[in-house]
Amino acid sequence: MSADRVSYTLDSTLDTVNNAEETATRMATEAGFDDEEIMKISMAVREAAVNAVLHGNAYDPGKKVTLAFERTPDDLTIVIRDQGHGLDPGKIPDPLAPENLLKTSGRGIFLIRSFMDVVEIHPSHTGTELKMIKHVHGNPADKEAPQ
Repeated sequence: MSADRVSYTLDSTLDTVNNAEETATRMATEAGFDDEEIMKISMAVREAAVNAVLHGNAYDPGKKVTLAFERTPDDLTIVIRDQGHGLDPGKIPDPLAPENLLKTSGRGIFLIRSFMDVVEIHPSHTGTELKMIKHVHGNPADKEAPQ
């Protein structure tokens, strides 16, 4: 395991959520993201971990959550997988619909999509895999000028 690739298998507890968020913060910092982007990445990972523990695994102690972080020069990729029954992305309610505006939950996927550059949801009967990618934009002054 290198510093550019980290993976964990964790229990379905709130400690998993905290661990996922802390790792996301560290990986995003090491990738050179600014403070605002680090906060967005960490919050997206926290929301995804909450979904995996609460909705996917239903706090079942026999089910695990796997997290994988990979940092490349161009991207930070995070994959979170639960062992639940699978999520139907078509059944996720729109949190901006008038009937949902006052609800206290249901905004996780919406936030994840707004904070990350790429979000892929891969449901199956053995769980849901959520892949999130944040592109490393970098400082344009750091890039070589075309010749």
